[in-house]
Parts: sequence; C-alpha cells; structure tokens
Amino acid sequence: MKLIGDGTLAMFAGEDLTAACRAALAAAYKAFGQTGELQRRRAGGGLPATDLYLGLHLGEVVYGNFGSRERLDFTVVGPAVNEVSRIAGMCRLVDQPILASSAFHAALGADQNRLVSVGRYALRGVGQPQDLYTVDRAR
Repeated sequence: MKLIGDGTLAMFAGEDLTAACRAALAAAYKAFGQTGELQRRRAGGGLPATDLYLGLHLGEVVYGNFGSRERLDFTVVGPAVNEVSRIAGMCRLVDQPILASSAFHAALGADQNRLVSVGRYALRGVGQPQDLYTVDRAR
C-alpha cells in the first residue's frame, strides 16, 4: 500500500487473478464499511467527514524502488496505474463510490454478478473507451 497525497494505492498481486480481484473487492467493501462508521461518528460530533471513492483495475505494472541515492521511493508505474487513476476520477462524474474496469470485472469470474455496468466512457490519456462497473447495491 502507498499513500499518494489524499489517496492510497493498494496492489493485490498473485498468480490467481480471480483471487486477487476478489480480495480487492472484499477490501473495498471493508473500507466502505469502516468509513461509513467513521462518518457517522464524526457527524454525531458535529465534525466534518469525507467521502471515499475507489477505482478497481487489473493490469500489469512495474514496481520497485525508483529515484536516486538521495531519494528512493517504492512505487508502481505503467499504463495500468494511469488507467486506475482515471477510473477513480470518474466516480464523482457518474455518482458512484466504486468503479471497476472491464478487465477487473472479467477477472472476477463467478462473482461478476456483484457488479453492474454504468456504461462506456472515454478516459483521459487512455486509448480506448472503457466499460465501467459499480457494485450492485441490490446484492
């Protein structure tokens, strides 16, 4: 996990892509549950609260320590990092707290029915429009 300004980048890796995507989705549910509890407590105390938006994507990245001897930073780079950033940025536009790419949706296997389509969108800096999905709140 890596803190990036007011965001967090979490990576779920492994040979089994379906298991990695299911773990990421489970973490998203847990994050929203805990954030909802925190928001209720803060609102009860008259304190400001924040919203949580998540982008879920599946893709190849290069990770490791990048930089110089004076300043190394463990990070990930690659087109998938750019794509998930753009996907997360779409959350407010489509009024959904979680958005997932078609690659993530496809990798869920039997759990695909946990997500529903919100449409196809052009993402800045990404060559082709992407089908985006969100959590099926009825499930």
